[in-house]
Amino acid sequence: MKICIYGASGKDLDPAYFAAAEELGRLMAQEGHSLVFGGGAGGLMGACARGASAQGGEIVGVAPRFFDEPGILFPGCSRFVFTETMRERKAAMEELSDAFIVLPGGIGTFEEFLETLTLKQLGRLDKNIALLNTLGYYDDMLRLLEHAAEGRFLSRACLKLFTLCATPEEALRHVCTAAPLSGSLRRLADYVKNED
Repeated sequence: MKICIYGASGKDLDPAYFAAAEELGRLMAQEGHSLVFGGGAGGLMGACARGASAQGGEIVGVAPRFFDEPGILFPGCSRFVFTETMRERKAAMEELSDAFIVLPGGIGTFEEFLETLTLKQLGRLDKNIALLNTLGYYDDMLRLLEHAAEGRFLSRACLKLFTLCATPEEALRHVCTAAPLSGSLRRLADYVKNED
């Protein structure tokens, strides 16, 4: 399976975030999965890539050409896909991947997650999404989305389209084994009704 990782590029983070990201990369490679990511050498993206590389895993970096500068991109990628823009980069990562794991990150990671979630909600994407909730990082985002659902700004069914996972093992297990939910909101609403 080709698994896309979204995550922080920053370096001044709690070591627990790096440890979880690296462990995820190791587990993916050990189980024969390929890593698809934004190609960065730093941050949680780089940590995940280092974990996969240490186990001899396949690593596909996807980056806009203007990132191709010394020290920016992870040198151990099996191959690189270069794009002209950030939008093309996201589209390429979506196309190349069978599932998504979202590591803790900032505004870019939020954007990637929310665009992927939007596409899934619209039935344009039929792939599993897991949020790796290291140190409870995504607890507040879940509360925000639940608040939006309570106010009827989004369907409660949308909350079923991704899963918060506490550990790398749980996130990997979810994206590899859960039956993907996508399609029209009407079908999703029926699913939620049957679950309640």
